[in-house]
Amino acid sequence: MALKLPPVTGGSLVRGLRSLSGLDQAELVPQTRLAGPMPWVIAIMVALTVIAAAAGLAASNVARNASDALSGGVTVQIVEADPIVRLRQAEAAAQRLNALPGIDAATVVSQEEVERLIEPWLGGLAIDGQQIPVPAIVDVRLRKEVSGERLGALRRIVREVAPGARVDAQSTWLKPVFGAIDSLRLLALALVGLLAGALAAVVLLAVRNALGTNRDTIEIVHLLGGTDQQIARVFQRSVGYDAAGGGAIGLTAGLVAVLALGQQFAGLGAGLISGGALGWIDWLLIALVPVAGVGLAMLTARWTVLRALRRML
Repeated sequence: MALKLPPVTGGSLVRGLRSLSGLDQAELVPQTRLAGPMPWVIAIMVALTVIAAAAGLAASNVARNASDALSGGVTVQIVEADPIVRLRQAEAAAQRLNALPGIDAATVVSQEEVERLIEPWLGGLAIDGQQIPVPAIVDVRLRKEVSGERLGALRRIVREVAPGARVDAQSTWLKPVFGAIDSLRLLALALVGLLAGALAAVVLLAVRNALGTNRDTIEIVHLLGGTDQQIARVFQRSVGYDAAGGGAIGLTAGLVAVLALGQQFAGLGAGLISGGALGWIDWLLIALVPVAGVGLAMLTARWTVLRALRRML
């Protein structure tokens, strides 16, 4: 980054002073966009930030959708070896629950669907030719969130018709999963913060290097009437152009990576993962990442220049 002095001989001195005061559009720093390493470093930082932000937003969507879906859900398992007795108890439990206030629906899950859901985990429902007994399941939906007191009351009522029944809130099954998702969200937030700090450090070092290289030129600019604020604006504008170019490249690369990963996860067809799809607000926040990067770079450049000039002159 090199300063270009306006001409200061003869009648051109006035024009030089006018350019320093901002009345003319002459550039003190020639713009070499995408010619140095800083725009490409910023592009890498922005791309990584886009990926980290997308991961954090997807994890938040997974947690929110799963919590909403399971907050009012209760599962009743009828553990009985005799399939006829098992089915009869499940139907009696569903009928009893549907008669209670505050219950939206209590439905017996078909045995075929239960077997289809657990078969991938067991690798087969028969061992040595003997069929594995599968519990009957009643899916219960409450109008309000399940409380401990409400869950205890449901257990007592269900066990009147199905003594071996097990009643659990669906949200309790996924507590370890929710804990892992919270950890992922915090990790994504920490990565975004670290990348922002790294971007600011890159800009700070680049500006300090440019100030050291152009120290003599900056002193002459001061003699011509240039102020610290005007010199800072020159560096701020130059860094802003570089950051904008790098941010655009980084955003493009990050979006390509996010879309590719999204297609890979969509192919899994898992229920929890499908709840992590990004909405239009998420995409808007991701699009603002390079904008925030440009703002951070320009503020860092301005602060660095003003601080250095106070010490220099």
